[in-house]
Amino acid sequence: MNELIMLAGIIPEAKPTQIPGLGETVSKLFGYGLWLVILAGAGAVGFGLYKLAVTDKSRNGGGSEPFKWMGGGIGAIVVAGSLITIINGIAG
Repeated sequence: MNELIMLAGIIPEAKPTQIPGLGETVSKLFGYGLWLVILAGAGAVGFGLYKLAVTDKSRNGGGSEPFKWMGGGIGAIVVAGSLITIINGIAG
């Protein structure tokens, strides 16, 4: 259980911070929107792993599709995590 708590520390804090110059509602929606992008990216990685496990491994099975899902999910997590970190640095 402690390992999961320690792994959760690599993702920035989930509480959105006030962005200077933006209203409180817009700031919260933007912050939670980025967290939804991270959750969608995690779902895409999971779906890619599922497709990799059940896909047809023959030559005409379309073997690159699971890697497209996983790559897109990882990209979404990295971009949204970076934006959250940058915004927290500006607002903090």
